[in-house]
Amino acid sequence: MPVSERLGSSIKRAEQALSGAKNAALKPAGLTVPQYAALLHSSERPGISAAALARACGVTPPTMNTVLKNLQERGLIERTPHEWHKNILEIRLTDEGHAVMENADARAVRVERALAAEFTDEERASLVGLLGRCAALLDSVRPDGP
Repeated sequence: MPVSERLGSSIKRAEQALSGAKNAALKPAGLTVPQYAALLHSSERPGISAAALARACGVTPPTMNTVLKNLQERGLIERTPHEWHKNILEIRLTDEGHAVMENADARAVRVERALAAEFTDEERASLVGLLGRCAALLDSVRPDGP
């Protein structure tokens, strides 16, 4: 099967372009895309665990631990023991973390809005549906499941 006919190549190219655009947009905020994603999800779910955050961001737990270590060293997050499960550390943004996340989010939203503007409302809805079908099918055929 020629590369030009492989949907995976087109999907990967789009994902790489999006990642590159977001990396460039986030660089002035001093964040990488994984760091931004961790701050964004943590801001929406204060007290989230590292394992849940890794799942939300689509990275492995060891990768997330590295991201969290860097964010903690910069004073952007704090990790405190859960009230009942002392072996689980809850993640919360610090005041500085909120400020950095808001700056970074404004930059990332500009990329998202530019991308969305390339499509009509119907095209966006169709694209979201088609990508959802791709993900569902690929999850279902994975030997280890989703």
